[in-house]
Amino acid sequence: MSEIPANTRPLEGPAPKLKAPAGATDCHIHLYLPGYEAQPGGPRIPELATVADYRRFQKWLCLDRVIVTQPNAYQLDNRALLDALTQLGTDTARGIAAVAPDTPIDELRDWHEKGVRGARIMNLPGGAVTHADMLAVERRIRPLGWHLMVQFNGQYLDDYLDGLRRIEGDYIIDHIGKFMPPVPASDRRVDEILRLLDRGNVWFKICAGYEASQTGGPDYADIGAIAKRVIDHAPERIIWGSNWPHVGVPREQYPDDTEQLDVLLDWAPEALHRQILVDNPANLYGF
Repeated sequence: MSEIPANTRPLEGPAPKLKAPAGATDCHIHLYLPGYEAQPGGPRIPELATVADYRRFQKWLCLDRVIVTQPNAYQLDNRALLDALTQLGTDTARGIAAVAPDTPIDELRDWHEKGVRGARIMNLPGGAVTHADMLAVERRIRPLGWHLMVQFNGQYLDDYLDGLRRIEGDYIIDHIGKFMPPVPASDRRVDEILRLLDRGNVWFKICAGYEASQTGGPDYADIGAIAKRVIDHAPERIIWGSNWPHVGVPREQYPDDTEQLDVLLDWAPEALHRQILVDNPANLYGF
């Protein structure tokens, strides 16, 4: 087994400008634990990101709850995710797993007891489960009340619309729709996202604007315009995530972690901050 270096990413610094309310939930992180290696088909793991590391990061941003997402590196091997959830505890943590259409239901029930509440669909390079299996996975997890977390390049939304409309349970449109490159907020594909939200089973995650933005921080204005329109349209369906530890981003381009939270100061009225950070995640994840 190869030795994966310890974390060297910043875990503390100046406080965010946004003071997170009690119960604030980080709805998107990845953890990389000692003893678990990247699987074939997934990207390499440059550094560990342990529960202890995240606890320091969590304290820095004054966050209380967390959703751990299965990273591409581990593909369908969810052991590290389940280990992390055991360490974190179900009082304040939930998980999103990589689920195959034939994953045994007894296995899924065991994961549910450990805190898993959803399945990841990743339509970008390195994804373990893609759109091709999305509806089969959704049928598999539906009896448990889980949701799908779906990520794709929003530029190609038309390719996914039919499948998304056929999902019967809840699902999340991840990473602000991840339009690469960004489109105007008035773009017809943003109109389609609003129509999907109007169906009542869709959530929209504010997360990782830096991955697609061409204008950059601190306000990520090009991505922010999309986010503002969606937040204004359906504030009751919005959640937020830090995307820590930003795996795959070169260190010289590493994002400012406080900016990832502080975008809400610009993108959402103060009256909505508690709803986005506390109430909506509590509704979706059962805190």
